[in-house]
Amino acid sequence: MLRSILAAFVLLAAFSMPASSAELGDDGLHKEDWFSITFRDIAEDIETAAAEGKRLAIVFEQRGCIYCAKMHEELLSDPEVRDFIKANFIVVQYNMFGDEEVTDLDGEVLTEKTAVRKWGYVFTPTIVFLPEEPPQDRSVGEAAVATMPGAFGKWTFLHMFQWVDDKGYEGEEHFQKYHARKLDELRTAGRLNE
Repeated sequence: MLRSILAAFVLLAAFSMPASSAELGDDGLHKEDWFSITFRDIAEDIETAAAEGKRLAIVFEQRGCIYCAKMHEELLSDPEVRDFIKANFIVVQYNMFGDEEVTDLDGEVLTEKTAVRKWGYVFTPTIVFLPEEPPQDRSVGEAAVATMPGAFGKWTFLHMFQWVDDKGYEGEEHFQKYHARKLDELRTAGRLNE
């Protein structure tokens, strides 16, 4: 009898856990096995992404960030979101308070935490989207084509990646208009409640 109760408890616990929970690294950040590990030379990372037909996105996180956990557990584990990002972006994770060395686009060598201050990012998670080619003599903060501060719902999150992939920042359709149009398309297709 006790075995049956224990087995039921283990089964219940397994089904009540999130569908996919990213592992925590030694730095306290959630890790995705498809995030890229690089030397943190931003110009080189942009070039590597371009050589693969992708764009570079940098995600800033911090230990204990409940919104970062939500992003990993609810958004990056969603197959539609994850598969789109993996197909079109190289994602490099930075620790907002980390000490790993970073080479900015302007050549300045910083730690993660001093780079974050220089670039003006204050929220976690923050995702920064870089241009297709490394610009000369500009910092990441100046060169970013888009920035997403915070974790949003599935469609806002996915649409921002799609908008950058579509180079919406070059056109006249502001992200909010793009997002509204995409929501209308989802509503028409009967998918908005997903």
